[in-house]
Amino acid sequence: MKTTSLLLTAAIAAAFSANVNAAGRDYVSIVGSSTVYPFATVVAEHFGKTSEYKTPKIESTGSGGGLKLFCAGVGVEHPDITNASRRIKKSEYDQCQGNGVKDIVEVKIGYDGIAVANSKEAPRFELTRKDLFLALAKQVPGEKEGELIDNPYTTWKQVNASLPDIKIEVLGPPPTSGTRDAFAELAMEGGCKKIDWIHDMKKKDKKAYKAICHTIREDGAYIEAGENDNLIVQKLAANPNALGVFGFSFLEENADKIQGSTVDGIAPEFDSIADGSYPVSRPLFFYVKKAHVDSVPGIRGYIAEFTSEKAWGDEGYLSERGLIPMPKEERAKFAKDAADLTPLAM
Repeated sequence: MKTTSLLLTAAIAAAFSANVNAAGRDYVSIVGSSTVYPFATVVAEHFGKTSEYKTPKIESTGSGGGLKLFCAGVGVEHPDITNASRRIKKSEYDQCQGNGVKDIVEVKIGYDGIAVANSKEAPRFELTRKDLFLALAKQVPGEKEGELIDNPYTTWKQVNASLPDIKIEVLGPPPTSGTRDAFAELAMEGGCKKIDWIHDMKKKDKKAYKAICHTIREDGAYIEAGENDNLIVQKLAANPNALGVFGFSFLEENADKIQGSTVDGIAPEFDSIADGSYPVSRPLFFYVKKAHVDSVPGIRGYIAEFTSEKAWGDEGYLSERGLIPMPKEERAKFAKDAADLTPLAM
């Protein structure tokens, strides 16, 4: 009985300490996805100008990096919100739970397409997901069925005779990026499973199948360009032979300098992402640490601003920045869950 009492006292003290720590910060701390970063920044600026609270501070760390920081614990030294260009993984959710981050509120904010773009000074690429897999996978099928070899392709023409005879050079995000995760799942795996014997592996050996489909080559054809998508855009403008991988919003913002390749015959455009016909599109999220909501001033207000129709609605200011709005019913659901701080269950 005494041990139980001591444990209860310690738990109460820890919770109280966490609240005191969090109360010591007078601004909202946000980390995470470089793709969601520009949307979150616009919302933060609107919120800072129109409310009594300080403008939230936002750091672009990548989805994986942001969730790692977010899930590390409760208290002023840990962020309140993390942005993600993919859904939280079960392993990340479990890490949160293990570190005392028990109640996590999931807010889907809309949709985004992953563009594979190049300079407007060069011809537009017409790619398939299979082209992207064969150009960027670490290992590709050999001449015999079931055989894998280290990727031998050095030019796009070697991958597909209809593509230009130029060096494969793709600038893209690092492994900590949600864009990288989504690109691997939607584009690389989308092309990988077009190869029948690899597709058949999925039922027999899912781990081996995923390793083949998701592992990107490391011989210089794919160049990790960090979490700064604007830097990729600058490099594409300087090098007409290179391609870059980033979110649709960056393509929209730089439409005077770069152009999106078609993928399986569909161009990355607002309507094709909204209706799901563009094959490399994905939902975007942010996650809120409920334990901080009543301790850090401004979290509720920031959430309310982000989930307002004037921000994420069909005619909202975020759509002007490239966010593809969710259908009205879906927005209503996530707005209610966000207002009610409904915890995510996995």
